[in-house]
Amino acid sequence: MWQSFFEILFWICLVIVFYTYVGYGMLLYLFVRIKEFFHPYCKPEWQEELPEVTLLIAAYNEEKVVEEKMRNCKALNYPPQKLTIAWITDGSNDNTNSLLAQYPEIKLYFHPERKGKTAALNRAVPFVTTPYTILTDANTMLNPEAVREIVNAFADKQTGCVAGEKRIENNTKDNAASGGEGFYWRYESKLKAWDSRLYSTVGAAGELFAIQTSLFEPMPADTLLDDFMISLRIAEKGYKITYCASAYAIEKGSADIRNEQKRKIRIAAGGLQAICRLRSLLNLFKYKTLSFQYISHRVLRWSVTPVALLLLLPLNTGLAICSPSLIYRIIFLFQLLFYILASTGAYFQSKQIKIKILFIPYYFLFMNLNVIKAFFYYKKFKGKGTWEKAKRAE
Repeated sequence: MWQSFFEILFWICLVIVFYTYVGYGMLLYLFVRIKEFFHPYCKPEWQEELPEVTLLIAAYNEEKVVEEKMRNCKALNYPPQKLTIAWITDGSNDNTNSLLAQYPEIKLYFHPERKGKTAALNRAVPFVTTPYTILTDANTMLNPEAVREIVNAFADKQTGCVAGEKRIENNTKDNAASGGEGFYWRYESKLKAWDSRLYSTVGAAGELFAIQTSLFEPMPADTLLDDFMISLRIAEKGYKITYCASAYAIEKGSADIRNEQKRKIRIAAGGLQAICRLRSLLNLFKYKTLSFQYISHRVLRWSVTPVALLLLLPLNTGLAICSPSLIYRIIFLFQLLFYILASTGAYFQSKQIKIKILFIPYYFLFMNLNVIKAFFYYKKFKGKGTWEKAKRAE
């Protein structure tokens, strides 16, 4: 009886893990191909006069990147008279504001008290008077055509939010944090593109995304994932989040695995918070395709799947010993190989030996373990909207 129970639990866990990281992507690709067989994809193009746009840059103590970011802004291929550049620097106490004072053409919103990025956005967005707002971070650089490509995406009137692509700067000296993160974001980008072509991308990354300004909804000040909440609240209103790979933001990977851990725990905790606050999107009868995408791509990753992954090895070990079925021994050997590779990647990382192929299993395991840690972080979370910034690679 107990063996049957553990067998059922094992297969449930295995199916959940496989579906979350492989099966959903396969199913998504199939659905997109079927849809586009009957309705071929056509990239939208803005046909009217180009609209006015505000580029809103969130920054906290970013004196090291101000000049580079402003050079990047000036290189954007969009009519300068239609592009407003605004910085929100609440709480900054370094030279960020004095450096920005050298650029009289920009708008600067500053409040001496640091309440976190969410509070800063809640305060700054109401000052925006243009129909579209592009949000980005100070330490990310945009490609020259980013603004034009985002505007083109808004040619589809059902689009309320445009998610740009996040890219991790390639570096031959990548550590496990930046190397694994880069692989993860390449895979994520592909899933987001397919999500968008099926119906809607499920959330946007804060490095680069845009909204119809009128659709912005202020968030509770303790919101951990402002980008995710802003974009999903717009989707909740019936608009689509369109993925735009031709508008991208490049940033460096985390400086080391410790800094990446801080980021991942906070993001996963924010995901748990979002699941609680976006409960309505779990209603498949109301939101249909969006709910299917949201549950498959986000909810499982931030809740059930890491627990299922954690249970797989002990369940498999017991079944490999007690069950006469050969399949459990075969799966156990594959699991054992995976954990050996991940452990080897962790060891090489600690010795600063760069073997990138081992970063992938290590980063996958590392990412899921941090979701488990995020359960405890979220439980202790005291409603603060601020956090310690993770350092980026030089």
